[in-house]
Amino acid sequence: MTGNGNKRAAAKRHSKGEAKFPRAAKPAADAVSAIERVHMARNPARPQALDYIELLFHDFFEIHGDRRYGDDGAIVAGLAKFGGRPIAIVGQQRGHSTAERIARNFGKPHPEGYRKAARVYELADRFSIPLITFIDTQGAEPGVGAEERGQAEAIAHNLELMAQLTIPVIACVIGEGGSGGALALGVANSVLMQESACYSVITPEGCAAILWRDATEEKIAAAARVLKLAAPDLLELGVIDEIVPEPPGGAQISPAQAAHLLGAVIERHLKKLLKLEPAALRRCRERKFAAIGTAFIEHDQA
Repeated sequence: MTGNGNKRAAAKRHSKGEAKFPRAAKPAADAVSAIERVHMARNPARPQALDYIELLFHDFFEIHGDRRYGDDGAIVAGLAKFGGRPIAIVGQQRGHSTAERIARNFGKPHPEGYRKAARVYELADRFSIPLITFIDTQGAEPGVGAEERGQAEAIAHNLELMAQLTIPVIACVIGEGGSGGALALGVANSVLMQESACYSVITPEGCAAILWRDATEEKIAAAARVLKLAAPDLLELGVIDEIVPEPPGGAQISPAQAAHLLGAVIERHLKKLLKLEPAALRRCRERKFAAIGTAFIEHDQA
């Protein structure tokens, strides 16, 4: 599916959801197991970055290429308007159809994708435009070509760059957030996470293979539990700032309602961040991430 096809599909779903939305149920920490949350986060029918861009923003202008190697379809980046205010957007796009998923490398960005994101980060900072990111990847592309083109350096540069931004930054985990491939879009003042999403340093499959050299379903489920990748766990540990509710059954049941719920939380956090001075935005972001390790230590000692 092409980008235009994505927009038409999202617009169709949006037109069906113009009516007033019912209040979504509150997230339940023990409603589903950790591995079930992973499967829900990976559901190919879940709305992705381009769907939320179509449903929440206006006048989206997509920026292509990194000016060094090429354009990476796994990263969608550009400028738009949110509530009449200019906004910079960077998101990871997995794709819905088989053809699109292959074209977008299943949402696993190459170095050129992260350098394209860096272009938008710098552009937003130069013109004092708030930045919103959408995280949805198992991780960065691990292939030889990506490593030869500087994958680790590209991710590290994005981490450093995001930490230095003097604009409001809001990161939204909308699916599966994995490893540094996700964190390169996640150094934000406010980290929001949909209740059926997951966010961790590694996939459960990778964790099971490393720790136990056993990728059976039982070990994968055990890895998902110990990774604490669910939204309630991450909120308790201070990794994320707020859990965004989804329609009953998941965001894929009603993308328009899911976008409405996410948009309301984004708007609330953005209004709060816009009141801060540029230096304060950077300082608060630095302190937030410096304190995450402390939260883990205090949790283990409790």
